[in-house]
Amino acid sequence: MSAASRISKRLVSTFTQRPTPPKSHLHSPLPSSSFPKGYILTGTHCGIKKKKPGIPDLALILSTSPHPTSAAACFTRNAFKAAPVLVSQQVLEGSGGRDVRALVVNSGCANAVTGKKGMEDAWGMVRAVDQLLEPPPSEGKNATLVMSTGVIGQNLPIDKIIKGIQSLSPKSPTTQEPKLASNFESWELAAKAFMTTDTFPKLRSRTFTIKGKEYRMAGMDKGAGMIHPNMGPPSGTGQLHATLLACILTDAAISPRSLQSALTYAVDRSFNSISVDGDMSTNDTIVVLANGAAAAAASQSQEEIDEETDKESYEIFKSELTAFAIDLAKLVVRDGEGATKFVTVSVHGAPTYEDAHKVASRISTSALVKTALYGEDANWGRILASTGSIPLSTPLLPHKVSVSFIPSDSTSPLPVLLNGEPEIVDEVRAKEILEKEEFEVRVELGMGDESAVYWTCDLSYEYVSINGDYRS
Repeated sequence: MSAASRISKRLVSTFTQRPTPPKSHLHSPLPSSSFPKGYILTGTHCGIKKKKPGIPDLALILSTSPHPTSAAACFTRNAFKAAPVLVSQQVLEGSGGRDVRALVVNSGCANAVTGKKGMEDAWGMVRAVDQLLEPPPSEGKNATLVMSTGVIGQNLPIDKIIKGIQSLSPKSPTTQEPKLASNFESWELAAKAFMTTDTFPKLRSRTFTIKGKEYRMAGMDKGAGMIHPNMGPPSGTGQLHATLLACILTDAAISPRSLQSALTYAVDRSFNSISVDGDMSTNDTIVVLANGAAAAAASQSQEEIDEETDKESYEIFKSELTAFAIDLAKLVVRDGEGATKFVTVSVHGAPTYEDAHKVASRISTSALVKTALYGEDANWGRILASTGSIPLSTPLLPHKVSVSFIPSDSTSPLPVLLNGEPEIVDEVRAKEILEKEEFEVRVELGMGDESAVYWTCDLSYEYVSINGDYRS
């Protein structure tokens, strides 16, 4: 047997001993009463995913609220922005985030790096949905955002997609199943239509209260590979850190500018704080719609929440949106391609939040760290090397740095470096912590009061297998 064959056999043997843990338990039915009012949606199969007949590959989401719907989004900062990203940016900029009340999503084809034809197709999807809306958008305006995910560099089967959109028209009495609805099944179908290499539909909901009024928030996202988002608002130059797509729907009423402000804050602390493989997609997009239907359903007058006119309500909404976005973002990491570990990387004692975030990001994207996590090896030297490789606003002081492994079961942490001095590591205890599916790597810089968190996973043989023949 050749050396290559022996290595291959050993890798296969190791892989079969360390399978990816099942993830289906992360998805379960949600009560229809937990979903925000004033939305109808579904997912259907229109023929994009040829190898998976019947699997949803097109989602449509409409707001039916009489209250004007506000919209906000954060988009990838990749230089090769996909056509749906560019088109959705233009829709938002042209509308000012006002009365954008629909979202259409396809999976199976990213419509990225597809030139003029890709832009025409993305606009075709927007206009096809606009024609379904009642009342129709104002002249010269568009009311639909578009998202796509899948293989880069291939054109959409646009005729099939347009036919699929038209088949879901709420105006037509002959609309075929599945129909746009507001129950759990319709939300689940929409979430399934987002999926590419995902192993379960990522769907969550919650209720919250602002000044005695109850509101609801629900959302879905997708992502398992090509995950290291770097998203920001449709315009501006702020530095915020298979594709990540998400939409969050709420029946609260909030002004477009405040919705965008809250989303930008939330994304920086959620989706911009996760990494599966360190690769930023061309299509990453997060959309939030707020339709004010909670007040309309209760026959109450409702002024829009605004950060300048009602700071208290705005801060509560921003906090709820951030917590919800974190929940959705964690699902992406838990479903990371080939992942066997869910790891929280926390950095404390930094001079600024940006410094802490940079260090946490660097640790989370290190291939050496991630392979050690897969091997359940407490190789803290790799963590330290990553920590020291990032220029900070204030020079790092090595003699103040500490590193610990924190178990998820609230038992005692394991310090491996204390104020720059190595500890005698209990390897048995280290193995007990690292063999768990979930744990924390904590780094103390000893230079300030700021902290940041990243969520990441390990890097396994299965990740290579999935991505080695993704197109075939």
